[in-house]
Amino acid sequence: MIEKDRYRMIEKVSSSKPLLSALDTRQWIKVVVYSLLLINFCHYVLNDLNQATHTYHSDWKWHDWTANFATTLDELGWFLLLILFELETYVFSDQALTRSRVMMNSVRIICYLAIGHTVFAFSEYIFDLANATKHVGVTLCSFAENGLSFTRNLEYWELDASNCESLSFGADFYMFAQGQVITDFAGMQTEVELACADVIEVIVWLCVLFLIEIRIRLLDRGITHGYLLSFAEATKYFLYGILWLISGYWVYMGHWIFAWDEALWILGFVAIGSNLSKWREELRINNVNGTP
Repeated sequence: MIEKDRYRMIEKVSSSKPLLSALDTRQWIKVVVYSLLLINFCHYVLNDLNQATHTYHSDWKWHDWTANFATTLDELGWFLLLILFELETYVFSDQALTRSRVMMNSVRIICYLAIGHTVFAFSEYIFDLANATKHVGVTLCSFAENGLSFTRNLEYWELDASNCESLSFGADFYMFAQGQVITDFAGMQTEVELACADVIEVIVWLCVLFLIEIRIRLLDRGITHGYLLSFAEATKYFLYGILWLISGYWVYMGHWIFAWDEALWILGFVAIGSNLSKWREELRINNVNGTP
């Protein structure tokens, strides 16, 4: 078996030096990025909990709970996949990877299900918005005693007589989220835009995931060139470009934490891409030298 560059972590751990002092600059960057992603994950858990306080009602089913916490489940799935990719492309040796393959594939399937659920939940939310109940020629204060929450640009306010006049001066309102949330015309336009951005974002990330899987499977078989591998490596730049545009959209909408999170995830998967590039280069060198 070829001892790839990704095994340096194991070699350093087994040396007499402490683990942290053995990390090089590139590994330190990965540690920082992964740590920041974990902090962001905690933020999304709190954000989903806050949203639940405005959308929950006694008739919620199991699917309503998972739909409300779709972002949390999505982030958790991606975080676990990132760890799996790091193990596959840098940490584990061929022997260790073979022994752990069944368990890693089981975790990977669970992650895919979580991400797939996110696509479904986000798409269902767009359908919910399209079927919102419209009220024409009314004031927001006419809903003040209905126990609703008013939303605009992902912010929520408990609607009551003390704030209904200041939240909106419109005459057309839309009720959605199973009748728990209301917004005006401008708020509905923003809600649809944000929901579409969410769906596009997760689909693009799934394409990035698919390309990484292709590269790993090809390199694991010792394939270092070919149209499929070249396509996978070239297309990632186009996909990352779309993700940077989405990050810019989050900034434009005032959601700095979303833009920050987007940038961190891009950096995280760029690190995985760097592992793959080094792996490919070592395979080429060993092929030239005739190393088995």
